[in-house]
Parts: sequence; C-alpha cells; structure tokens
Amino acid sequence: MRITVIGATGGTGLHVVRQALVAGHEVTAVVRNPARLPAGPHVVIADVTRPDELRPAVKDSDVVITALGPRRGSPEPIVTPALSALLDTSPPRVILVSNSGMHGAGDPWPLRYLIKPILQRVLRRTYADAMRAEQTLQDSGTPWTIVRPPRLTDGPLTGTYRSATSGNPRWAASISRADLAHCLLRAATDPATAGQTISIGY
Repeated sequence: MRITVIGATGGTGLHVVRQALVAGHEVTAVVRNPARLPAGPHVVIADVTRPDELRPAVKDSDVVITALGPRRGSPEPIVTPALSALLDTSPPRVILVSNSGMHGAGDPWPLRYLIKPILQRVLRRTYADAMRAEQTLQDSGTPWTIVRPPRLTDGPLTGTYRSATSGNPRWAASISRADLAHCLLRAATDPATAGQTISIGY
C-alpha cells in the first residue's frame, strides 16, 4: 500500500512511518525538516498549509494519514488549515488523528461531567481546531476515518488496546503513540473503517 504521512516527524508520525516501513508499505513522509526521519521513506518537504506543495506527496497515494497536532508555543491552529489544504489536492482517502477529550459519549459520568469539562476549558483552542477539522473532513465528500486517542504517552508498542465506534472505551485514559500508530495503520489497510470514528485507549 502507498501511504502518505503528514506530520511524519512528530511523536505519532514517526511511529507511523517506522511501522509502515516494517510492514512493507511504500511510504511518503511530508515534513518541514527531514533530519529526524529514519531511512526508507520518500521525503517531500512542504508547507502543509499549501496545496501546491502537498500535491506531489498525495499523487499516486492510496491513503493519507495526517498525524498533526498543535505546534508547541504557537496559539495558531494548524490541524484544520493543513487538512483544508490536503483536501484541495483530492486525496483518495484521509485518516485523521483527533482526540477523545472533547467527546464524552461512552464515558462514565465523573469523567464526562467533572474531568473533561476542565480539560475542555484548558485546551479550548486545541479542541476547537480539532473539532473544526473533524467536521471539515466529514463534510468533504472524501472517504475518511477519524481516530480519537486519549492522553498520549511514550510507552511501547503492544498492539493491545480497546476501541469503540459509538463513543469512547470506558475509562480509557491513555495510549502510547506507538499503539496509536498501530491503530492508524490497521485502519489504513481496512476499507471497512471508512466513514467511522474510532476511539481508542487502554
């Protein structure tokens, strides 16, 4: 499979690239600085908010995984602008990393009504960007999958985690970036996940 990864040098993106290469996929990594990338992927250096720069990375791809998150030290949104630019390139399919923190369905009441409202106030700008991105993708007409992880850690790849498509797994408070990447690649190779929102966690 030909997989394009946007945000390929981020915490999750690096795991996606490495695992995809090990699995034998043909990987195109979209980055600003390729210094952190492992050997193996085709590299496209691009401003992810410019469709003309993204277009060479998307051409001939089977699926695009966008693993972008908020930029440290910058209040400006990046996920929605980058997604909008990507959609202008007519990608065949998009898998978007979002988050489960801004969604309460399936959560037990202390998490849904006490803990998450605090997180939603603290992270309101990040969540607003992510919510706009989800809606933009769902309204785009492009085949899509949205993956919603909870708090990300630097733990190991286990391949063992819970997932749900009708809300969040109960008390799923964290997941490693390696296992998030595992879920993203599993979704990429499973056409049945098109049109699904998948919440994951331990």
